[in-house]
Amino acid sequence: MSGSARLKGAIGIPTVVEIAGCPLPEDRLYDLEHDVWWKASAEGSVATVGMLGTLAAFAGPFTSVSFRSVEGVVGRGRSVATVESTRFTGAVRLPVDATVVERNHALVDRPRLLNDASYGDGWVVRVRPVDESAPARELESAAAIASRLEERIRRQHIQCWPVTPDLEMFEIGLECSAVLAQLNDELARRPAGTAVRLVTDDPLSPIEMVRWSDQTGHALLAHRTEGNLHQFLVRKEANPRPRRRPGA
Repeated sequence: MSGSARLKGAIGIPTVVEIAGCPLPEDRLYDLEHDVWWKASAEGSVATVGMLGTLAAFAGPFTSVSFRSVEGVVGRGRSVATVESTRFTGAVRLPVDATVVERNHALVDRPRLLNDASYGDGWVVRVRPVDESAPARELESAAAIASRLEERIRRQHIQCWPVTPDLEMFEIGLECSAVLAQLNDELARRPAGTAVRLVTDDPLSPIEMVRWSDQTGHALLAHRTEGNLHQFLVRKEANPRPRRRPGA
């Protein structure tokens, strides 16, 4: 797995495999065809189903979640919810035959949980499988899907970030001072918590972005390079605390 790494969890926290920068917890099973994960409860009779973080990264910020009114056994591949973002509309489908016992209604008010907590509070439904042995037979481990998921990430140009960007800025051919002026103007119009993915080709940007974060108190969450392009993820803080005086 050329683009994978194992991130060891602390006591009580599952190990996470990182596939081309995208996290994939090892404590559950996966249905890569339907982009969902399955995590059995301690007793095994009820399981939680959620959406793969790679799909959430591909879709962008989700804006709507609606649950289907289903009763009785729902067959494998049948929809239990519909999700929408500005560039994606799709269904959340069950990976095995099961009965829905609980829906995560928090998603209706906070669709972004699908993005920001795909493997945690962003779960979609809890179900009771018709055949408790079916998941072990029909679903796969993180290790089993790793190479195929890595290929999908590369083919679809998926980028997983610590926080899902609300806005993307492509500032090519500008000096960093002009880029930062554009960034400051954009953040001034946005609410606290806004995350911006900034792309620039200025070779001095790695140094200047650290200085900008220190001077403004806004967070620099991540930095990546692709060829001559630098990508930064920044977040507007509600109460920014500058660590350096402007011009210092």
